Order: sequence, then structure tokens, then C-alpha cells
Amino acid sequence: MRKKILVSGCNGYMGKLVAKSINSTSDMFVISGFDNSIKTENYPIYSNIDVLYGIYKNKLLPDAIIDFSSPEGTRKIAKFAFDYKIPIVIATTGLNDNDILNLKDYSNCIPIFQSANMSYGIALLKNIIKFVSKQLFDNDIEIIETHHNRKKDCPSGTAKMLANAINESFNNNKNIVYGREGLRDKNEIGISSVRGGNIVGEHSVKFFSDFETLEFNHVTYSHEVFVNGAIQAIRFILTKENGFYDMDDLIELNIYN
Repeated sequence: MRKKILVSGCNGYMGKLVAKSINSTSDMFVISGFDNSIKTENYPIYSNIDVLYGIYKNKLLPDAIIDFSSPEGTRKIAKFAFDYKIPIVIATTGLNDNDILNLKDYSNCIPIFQSANMSYGIALLKNIIKFVSKQLFDNDIEIIETHHNRKKDCPSGTAKMLANAINESFNNNKNIVYGREGLRDKNEIGISSVRGGNIVGEHSVKFFSDFETLEFNHVTYSHEVFVNGAIQAIRFILTKENGFYDMDDLIELNIYN
């Protein structure tokens, strides 16, 4: 039986893409949508929402939720998921530390999958640089991220995720610096942001020694990569018990299967 999916952020660019993709699968379909632009009482979940996949008025609870919205939208839909015990995949960027703590608290009662970037390649990159950081512990480390001029969060959630992964290799003793001014401190992980044009996403992690530079790059050519990751995450979360999951769990599943 095809699983019923609620799309949060359904009126946005990514919401429309993921809804269209879900409806093209054989194992799930979109039953309803939520968008912060719809003003209704409490949880604006079952409004008449005009998006690419049609108008949905069905008030049946979904089997799972996929969230491509905003931090404000995520807070609302995560509370809804918690209240009604619905598994949720959260792909929204710009969440703060308190948001993540709340999600981890909710995950004691429902399965939650959260990632600032749904790209499988980025997940692999995170693991690679975490390993490399331990080998190049004395290098200067810099992260450069480039996105289109409409991106709201800066630095990107992906850049923060990569920086945090590196910092874990140093027992979180490094200082993460955004948009540095003045002389670089040896104990820094730097993040630089570039905004312009219609670039989907580029992330570069550079390790500098006095004699050579090692660089890792990831370039996203299409938003479809995030949609594909989201579809995998939905299928994954539908099989899981309560808990907090991310792309590392998806990689581990694929490795051992």
C-alpha cells in the first residue's frame, strides 16, 4: 500500500519539486501540505493548497512528513509531528542549536531524520574530511561555500555541518570563524560565503600546510540531488523506531546492505 506523505513547505521551490517526485513513485503519494504562507489557526496542515500536485483537502493523518520549509515552519510542523506521533524528515536549513535540541527531545517519542543537506555526496564528504582532519591536524583549515543570490541563511547550514564535523576531530577545541577580519589565528576553522547568480551550491574544504594544499570540492548541479536524498530519507524513517537519525545512518545502511 502506498504511504501517505505530508509535504511541509509545499508552496516553496523545493516543496514543489519533492511533491512532484513523491507522486511519481510507486510506494508513496502526497496526501496533504503545509506552508507558512497559509494563515489558519493552530496547525495550518489541511488547507486548500494550490501547488503543482493539485489541491488537497484530505484530513487523514499522513504516514510520514517531509519538511522543506523555514525554521519557523519547521518548529510548527515538528510540534505537529510530535503531537500526532508521525515520523518526520527535516531538510530545512538555518535551524539554530535550540531547534536541534528540541528535535532531539521530540525524537524520544517519534523517529526524526534531520540533515542540513540531503545530498548523499555531501554526507560522504563530511565523513572524508573528518578522517582527513585527524591526519592533517597541524594544517590551516578553510571552508568556502557559494550559493545563488536568493539564499537566506549565511553561512550555509552545510558549511556549518562540515565545520562541526572537522571540529569533532579536535574535540571541539577549534574556533569556527565566519567572515574573518584581520590576522588568522592558528586555532581557527574559517568559513567564507559567496552569494551570486543562480549557483545551486558549491562547497570547498581546504587544508593548508607550509608545503602543500589538499582540497576537497563538492558541486551541486541540480536541486534534484536534494529531492532524491529526501525520498531515500522518507523510506528510511518509515522503517525506524523512535530516535534521531541523519545522513550518516543512511550511509551506514547502504554500506551494510
